Amino acid sequence: MTDRLTPGGLAQVACLLEATARKPGNVHRYKDFPDTHYLDFALSAVAVGPALDRAAADGVGATVLAAVRATRAVVATNTNLGIILLLAPLAAVPTDRPLRGAVEEVLRATTVADARCVYEAVRLARPGGLGKVSDQDVSGEPTLPLLDVMALAADRDGVARQYANGFADVFGLAAPRLASSLAEGRPLETAVVATHLALLAALPDTLIARKCGQGVALEATRRAADVLAAGWPDRADGLRLCGEFDLWLRADGNARNPGTTADLVTAALFAGLRDGTIELPLSFAGWTSSGA
Repeated sequence: MTDRLTPGGLAQVACLLEATARKPGNVHRYKDFPDTHYLDFALSAVAVGPALDRAAADGVGATVLAAVRATRAVVATNTNLGIILLLAPLAAVPTDRPLRGAVEEVLRATTVADARCVYEAVRLARPGGLGKVSDQDVSGEPTLPLLDVMALAADRDGVARQYANGFADVFGLAAPRLASSLAEGRPLETAVVATHLALLAALPDTLIARKCGQGVALEATRRAADVLAAGWPDRADGLRLCGEFDLWLRADGNARNPGTTADLVTAALFAGLRDGTIELPLSFAGWTSSGA
């Protein structure tokens, strides 16, 4: 049935799957933050669909701005700026072309006007941990095309890095891990969490780094690697370490929320839905297991 879904519909499903999976450190249907509820993410998932359906016609920048505006009409906090920034170029790829490669063409075609729209969207979303930079700061007006602006931020922001490297982390790490977990017969929720952990183990989360420092981000990476090395989700030690990791990420007011990692997972889910790696309709047994 995935071939009957529009890009906006695929995006809505991807966002809901990501938000629902019990990923360490993130909001999900059994865990909320004091200022952000699971329902905020569900409402945000619904809100972005129409804008992303128009991505091929409207362009990346206008799509990002429209999706952020739609989100802020239904939720009071930033739930999905990074997700929108990743899904907009993916949704803009013509439906008869594979995402990898074609998304680079979409990105190369972005303009200063696209950057201007994205700057406005960022100011509207007000993401946490956003600092100031000397060149092309989001508080001003851009003078470079969106792809060039993102390249300037690639060393400090995992979402911007995808623009600069052609979504290499999504297609080279996240999507293959998702596919391999499903090929092993894992429930989709387990595959989503496995992808989340694999990304965290390989790539320090840049939201954690912005809010808590690079040392804390590297510690999160080490802990995620330890969870996987301990045999998660098949061994008791792995499950125990994953629970401890979740508590550590949620300590100190959820300051260690691995939000950039969750954004990359959502992009991988969109890709998996689009290419049929994830098959719909999905049964409950195909979604969850006790170990997640």
